[in-house]
Amino acid sequence: MGFRMGIVGLPNVGKSTLFNALTRTAAAQAANFPFCTIEPNVGEVAVPDARLDKLAEIAKSKEIIPTRMTFVDIAGLVKGASKGEGLGNQFLANIREVDAIAHVLRCFEDGDVTHVEGRVNPVEDAQTIETELMLADMESIEKRLQNIVRKVRGGDKEAVQQERLMKAAMEALEAGQPARTVEVDAEDAKAWKMLQLLTTKPILYVCNVGEDEAAEGNEHSAAVAEMAAEQGAASVVISAKIEEEISQLDAEEQAMFLDELGLEQAGLDRLIKAGYDLLHLQTYFTVGPKEARAWTIKEGTAAPQAAGVIHGDFERGFIRAETIAYDDYIALGGENGAKDAGKMRAEGKSYVVKDGDVLHFLFNA
Repeated sequence: MGFRMGIVGLPNVGKSTLFNALTRTAAAQAANFPFCTIEPNVGEVAVPDARLDKLAEIAKSKEIIPTRMTFVDIAGLVKGASKGEGLGNQFLANIREVDAIAHVLRCFEDGDVTHVEGRVNPVEDAQTIETELMLADMESIEKRLQNIVRKVRGGDKEAVQQERLMKAAMEALEAGQPARTVEVDAEDAKAWKMLQLLTTKPILYVCNVGEDEAAEGNEHSAAVAEMAAEQGAASVVISAKIEEEISQLDAEEQAMFLDELGLEQAGLDRLIKAGYDLLHLQTYFTVGPKEARAWTIKEGTAAPQAAGVIHGDFERGFIRAETIAYDDYIALGGENGAKDAGKMRAEGKSYVVKDGDVLHFLFNA
C-alpha cells in the first residue's frame, strides 16, 4: 500500500531543497528561479521506526525492511495557476494523484533568494495556493455538472449521487471554504473520493525556517501554526538547508550535528511522523529469522485487509492472524516467550489491527 505526499508551494520557498534532502538525492534541481522543477520528481524514503531494529535484534533477522513513503516534488504554483498561468494546469493534475499535500511555506528572510511576490508572508502564500486549488475545483465541478445533466434527468442513481456531492462541494467553495470542510456520510465516502477534488486533500504546512531557527521556529512559523490550528490542519517547522546538510552525513555524524543544533531528531523524521498522523496511518510488523519488515496501513484496518497489503492471496484466503503486541514481544524476548506467557492471540476476520502489532497470517492458498 503506497502513500504519496505532494510537496507544493510558491516558487523559491525551498521545495526542491527539501525534496533533495528527503530522498537523499540531487534529482530535483534546486535553483533560485521560478519553475526550475519542470516535471514532478518522485522519490521514496524509508520511514524511520526504532521499533523495527529492536524486533530484528530479538529475532536475529538477517534483513531489515522498513516501510516507505513516496514524496512528489511538484513545481511552484503562482497566482492564476487555475487558469493556466505559469505551469499551472500540469501541476494541478499532478496534485490530484497524491494522497496528501505538504505545503512548504517560506518562513525565512534572505535577500539573496527572490520571493515571487516580493515579500515574506507565509499565511498569504498559503491562501494564494489554497485559492488556486479552490478555483480549479470550482471549474472542474461546473464542467462535470454539465456533463451529467442527462443522466440525472434519467434518474441514474450514481449520477444523482455525484450531483448531490458536487453541489455540496460547490456550496462550500463558493463560501470560501475548501471541499474538505464538507461532512460526508460513510455511504458517500467512495463516491466523494472518486470526485478527486484538489481541496479534499489533507494539508500539512511545512514551515521552512533559517538554520538558526530550526529548534524554536520564528514569528512566521508561529503565524502558520495558528492558521493551521484554526483549520484543524497540522504544521511542522523544518530547515531545508539543515536537512540537506544532514542527508550527506552518516548516522553518527547526524546525531552529533543534531545535538549541536539542539534538535532531538531530524526534520525528516518529524515530517514523516506528521504525514502519518495527517493520513491516519499506522504500522504493523512481520518478524522472523529471514527478515523483520514494517507494513503501513490505515487506522481501523481489519486483519484480512492488513494481510492483503502483503499479497492479495493473504486477504482472499485469510484464516486468522497470530498476533503479539509490540510491548509484549520486546518484554518477553520474542515469539516463543510471548507464546509461553499466553500473549500470542489468534485473531479472526473482525480483528482491527493495532499500531505495533507483530503479525503472522495463516491463509488458504
